Amino acid sequence: MPMWFAYTMIVLLVLTSILLTLLILLHRGKGGGMSSMFGGGVTSSLAGSSVAEKNLDRYTVLVGVVWFAAIVGMGLWMRLAVGGS
Repeated sequence: MPMWFAYTMIVLLVLTSILLTLLILLHRGKGGGMSSMFGGGVTSSLAGSSVAEKNLDRYTVLVGVVWFAAIVGMGLWMRLAVGGS
């Protein structure tokens, strides 16, 4: 595989890692755990999920799938690069 593929996978992996971290931090805590230690348990819980929360969940899953694909792509590239030389 060409070297540009490796650079593309590295850039994609770094960008999706940062974006995935930010998206996960945007999620509202469900009570208990670390989120309630920093004031997350003070908020009142509303019945059901809002559209924004559902979209945030979808974006998080989508970025997670792209992140996983970048990991697999890097692994395949490394396997071919080591096996080919």
